[in-house]
Amino acid sequence: MKKRDLMMIGGSAALALGPFASVGMAMEPRIYYGFQAEQFEYRVSDESEKRLVWDTDAFVGTDELKLRWQGEGERDLDADSYEKLENRFVLQTPISDFFDAKGGVRIDTPDGADRWYGTVGIVGLAPQWFEVDADLFVSETGDGSARLDVEYEGLLTNRLILTPSFEINAAFSEDREIEVGKGISSAEIGLRLSYDLIDRAIVPYVGVAYERKFGDTADFAKHDGEDYEATYIVTGIRLMF
Repeated sequence: MKKRDLMMIGGSAALALGPFASVGMAMEPRIYYGFQAEQFEYRVSDESEKRLVWDTDAFVGTDELKLRWQGEGERDLDADSYEKLENRFVLQTPISDFFDAKGGVRIDTPDGADRWYGTVGIVGLAPQWFEVDADLFVSETGDGSARLDVEYEGLLTNRLILTPSFEINAAFSEDREIEVGKGISSAEIGLRLSYDLIDRAIVPYVGVAYERKFGDTADFAKHDGEDYEATYIVTGIRLMF
């Protein structure tokens, strides 16, 4: 989950994202739609590796049910390869004032082995205004995994925002073909400073991100001559329509 998800939760969904009325009776549900690029950033590591990273999101639907697409990717600009290329298509519905449930499919097509997953999860706003996205996945090979993504927006001024973030991935079994070991497989900690240019529709930012692989997943990376941890300086832009 990313910050703009809060505009898709419960009855307040997407008030800023361009609603249009359904044709017909006045009591028919309104249809909402929106698109955001929560992250579109250029990264340079402590070893001068260069990467392009994106995290995008689009939805269409009513307050009660939305079809949502989530796309994430990471391209190694030095090797000219996709380290990560993930698309999720889910249906999302409110289960409380602050949380939605979602379920659907995830498709991974990086350079290397592909994977299909069934997925269920929740997304919403936890106490103390932490934004939470939690997902469970089961792959076509029967391997289970989970992901937890947490963010917090700290307003330094009305336009200047400091955003710490944390993501952790865990696997319930080993999948050697995609080089993921059992247990906690990877984590990322980020800190980004952004400036709201136009009502949060265009938001440039700079920051730092630290990634690390653990356990057998880290061993697989070492065996392939890859780094199992890296620190990146990032610069990017958030867009919302």
